[in-house]
Amino acid sequence: MMSGVITATVLVGCVGLFVGLFLGFAGIKFNVKTDEREEKVLNALPGNNCGGCGYPGCSGLAAAIVKGEAKVNACPVGGEATGKAVAAIMGVEADDGEKMCAFVKCQGNCDRTHQNYEYTGVEDCAVMKYVPGSGPKSCDYGCLGFGNCVKACPFDAIHIVDGIAFVDKNACKACGLCVKACPKGLIELIPYKSEVNVACSSKDKGPVVMKACDTGCIGCGICAKNCPTGAITVNDNLASIDHSLCIQCGTCVEKCPKKAIVQA
Repeated sequence: MMSGVITATVLVGCVGLFVGLFLGFAGIKFNVKTDEREEKVLNALPGNNCGGCGYPGCSGLAAAIVKGEAKVNACPVGGEATGKAVAAIMGVEADDGEKMCAFVKCQGNCDRTHQNYEYTGVEDCAVMKYVPGSGPKSCDYGCLGFGNCVKACPFDAIHIVDGIAFVDKNACKACGLCVKACPKGLIELIPYKSEVNVACSSKDKGPVVMKACDTGCIGCGICAKNCPTGAITVNDNLASIDHSLCIQCGTCVEKCPKKAIVQA
């Protein structure tokens, strides 16, 4: 009886010893060496894990930077300061990246846009493509105001104000998550310093736009004709601004008959 217990104990001990030695050998044999710079870069990043850089969290970006697959200033949240810190770790120079922020290309709030019917269903922008007219608003291009972008923003920088999304540019980190969340493509990243923007996305012809919204772009081209630098063009009945040419003079804002171009 006692010999059986002793035999079992010895057997279990030998198995444990064998497993321990095997795991130790495997750990040494298959150990993947990690570049120590990766941890330093990770610590320099803000740690929001928002995915705005295009990688799966800050750890994914840190690994990509060390491998040379991403720029040292690829983090939109950390901005210039983080870019310089990471560049110092990597021993390179950081390019001066322009600060960006999100902008909603729509002014169709409750007072300015027209409604085709009263909607009482699920309040989700992505669901609207399954309802009549792609939503209750007359403008097929306008903000639906159900806040998918608000839910996507990890920095509380975007809110629904009077039926449409509005971005607090000072709180925005330009992560781009709201851009991806908007099913109508109404949000874009623009230079933070830009003060003049076209707040409309409609590509309908003028008469159709005026029936749907009081401040929609009608593609008249007056803004383009009066722009002193040629920064404005009109394509598909919609004006657009080349921010690299715009001098923020505000002439287009004054000349636009529908006030579709805003200055702020």
